[in-house]
Amino acid sequence: MTHQNLEARVRATVERELQEAETPGAAIALLRNGEILLATGVGYADLQQQIPLPSDARFYIYSITKPLLATVAMNLVQAGRLDLDTSLAPQFAQIPYTVESPVTLRQLLSHTGGIPGYGDGSAYVQDLQAHPQQAWTTETFLRVAQDQGQLFSPGAGWAYSNIGYMLLRLILTQETGLSMPQYLHEWIFRPLGLRHTFVPETLEQAHGLTPGYSQFLTGDDTGDELQNVALLYHPGWVSHGVVISTAAELGKIMDALFAGRLLEPERVCEMLEPIQVFDFEHPQIGKIGYGLGLCLGLESPYGKVAGHNGAGPGYVTGAFYLSNVQGQPTTVVALANRDRHDLDLGTRIVFAILRALADAPD
Repeated sequence: MTHQNLEARVRATVERELQEAETPGAAIALLRNGEILLATGVGYADLQQQIPLPSDARFYIYSITKPLLATVAMNLVQAGRLDLDTSLAPQFAQIPYTVESPVTLRQLLSHTGGIPGYGDGSAYVQDLQAHPQQAWTTETFLRVAQDQGQLFSPGAGWAYSNIGYMLLRLILTQETGLSMPQYLHEWIFRPLGLRHTFVPETLEQAHGLTPGYSQFLTGDDTGDELQNVALLYHPGWVSHGVVISTAAELGKIMDALFAGRLLEPERVCEMLEPIQVFDFEHPQIGKIGYGLGLCLGLESPYGKVAGHNGAGPGYVTGAFYLSNVQGQPTTVVALANRDRHDLDLGTRIVFAILRALADAPD
C-alpha cells in the first residue's frame, strides 16, 4: 500500500469515528519496526475557528502515563535497586502511607495491592469542577486514600488505583533522588530523543497543549456546553502525574519499550505476564488482562497486544503495540480532543484503524 493510500484509508476511518463520537479531532501515529509510517492530524484543533489539527499536536496522555512509570520501576528492578516481590513497607513509611497488609511492587504495578482510589469520587469531582486551576495536594490525595483503608488483602483482588500509581511516583523519587519529570526524562525521553514530551507540574508548565473540549468540567451531561481545558486544568489533578506528548512521540515510546530498547527483554516479558485476567470481553480488544502497568489482549488476531488507554478533562487517548499486524509488529496511537461519557474512544479509533488495515489490499 502506498503512503498516500495508507493515509487516505486511515483518515477516512478516523473521520467516521470522530463524527460518531461528536469529537473535533484526533492525532494519529502508526509505527512499524521503529519507523513512523504515518503521523497525521484528522479533524479540527479549534472548533470555533475550524483550524485543522496538526500532526504534532500536544495532548495530556492521562493514564498512558502508567506504563511509563512502570518502565522506570522495571529499570530499577533490572538494576537491583528494587525487587518485584519484596514488601514496600519501608518506602511506604517514608511517604508516609499505612496499609494493614504489606504490598509488593508487583502488586502496586498490577493494581492488586488493595490500594483505594478517590473514594466514591464525589468530593474529587466537586472540587475539580469548582476549582480546576487549583489541584489537590499530594497530602490531600493520601488522606482521602488513607481514610478508606485497604480494599482487600494484597493479591486477593483487583482494583484500578490512580492512588497506587501516585505511591509509585513517590517511591521512584525516593529511590532515584529525582522528580518525576527528571526520571522520566533520564530513562525514557532523553534516550529516545523526544523534544515534545514532558511532565508539567504546574498549570504554567502545561504549555502548547492543543485545545481540549470538556463537558466534564462544565457538568453538562448533554454536551451542549463545552469548555476548552488547555489553559484551565491543573495537571496536579492527576494524582500520579501526567505526561504531555504527541502521537508520534508516544508511539516511539511504546515501540521502543516492546522492541527492548528501554528495558531488557526479560523485564518486558514480566510486564506482559497477565496478573489479572478478566471474565468479560473488551468490545475492541476481546479477552483482556492486566500486567505490570499494561492492559493486555489475550486472544487477539494481532498476536500479543499491550498498551493502555487514558481519559480526563478534554482528552481521550489510546496507545497499543501489536506483535502481528500483516505479519509485522505495529504500534498505533490515537489522541482525541474531547472528553465524553465514552472514555474508550482512543482505543476504539486504534482498533478501527487496525481493521481498516486488515481489509486493505496489499
